[in-house]
Amino acid sequence: MINLEQKQHILVVDDIPENIDVIVNILGPDYDIQAAINGEKALKIANSTPKPDMILLDIMMPNLSGFDVCRQLKSNPATSDIPIIFVTGKDEVADEELGFKLGAVDYITKPISPSIVMARVKTHLALYDQKRNLAQLVNARTSELNQTRLTIIQKLGRAAEYKDNETGFHVIRMSYYARLIAKAYGGNDEWVEMVFNAAPMHDIGKIGIPDHILTKPGKLTKEEWGLMQKHSEFGAIIIGNDPSPLLQLSKSIALHHHEKWDGSGYPHQLSGDEIPLEARIIAIADVFDALTSERPYKKAWTVEDAVNLINDSNGTHFEPKIVDMFHIALPEILKIKEKYHEKDSQING
Repeated sequence: MINLEQKQHILVVDDIPENIDVIVNILGPDYDIQAAINGEKALKIANSTPKPDMILLDIMMPNLSGFDVCRQLKSNPATSDIPIIFVTGKDEVADEELGFKLGAVDYITKPISPSIVMARVKTHLALYDQKRNLAQLVNARTSELNQTRLTIIQKLGRAAEYKDNETGFHVIRMSYYARLIAKAYGGNDEWVEMVFNAAPMHDIGKIGIPDHILTKPGKLTKEEWGLMQKHSEFGAIIIGNDPSPLLQLSKSIALHHHEKWDGSGYPHQLSGDEIPLEARIIAIADVFDALTSERPYKKAWTVEDAVNLINDSNGTHFEPKIVDMFHIALPEILKIKEKYHEKDSQING
């Protein structure tokens, strides 16, 4: 919550020092005042720490006008929420309308009345405090909901893997592999973490596949293989159309992670950039871990043999750039593989 015992910080911007002095005399006893005599200085202060709780901004200034400063502040996510009150000699209705259009919360014309300035400042600071406190409560609640959603995703992913993987370590390993590859590919931190958190849902559709097919030790028949391929579509149906970005990404991964770069995959035979990037990344992470893990129908491959297959599939199954990123991430991937070994007795979490 906002600390009301600490003086709130107000930035006064005016190219005439005498005008700044007038406002300092009015507000100084109750607020911490900082001044700037031009727009450039105002922007620098507004982007520093701690940020102003409010900005009183003149319009008619050389180089950057108050309108220019306001535009820049409102276009920057770091400063867009700071309430701005224009304090200016421009008393035309059109100027006032423009000020509000640019995002100002109030418009005071000069010569100023001390009581009006005090009242407007106090009112808008109170509103700003309420807005920030509400945002903190919403963020806390949103964080709690997101954590709950993430836990459900992880547990569902684990449940799907238990159907054909005794320990469920596959979802852990390949999620970490995907995170490393996504990071090497150049994804921003938020997106990389979303890929990591959505990855466990890649095979959630296996819940809809009969156990006798999932655990069959021999080669699947044509009919059995056709049903096995349906798990991608089953996964998309299970996840549904939730508006959550994390669940949307999970659905994309579940549906498309068996598509191939050359268009020979399933279920929609997408090719190249038609395949969502997150699904292209999951594809290589999933295949590498599947190859190097023991399954009911096969022994574990060596890392060397698995890497050779991925190299041979460069440009056919996998996007060439992602193969390159896989090699960059491989040393860390092998550390993850060793850490979450199938012979370990349990999974944390």
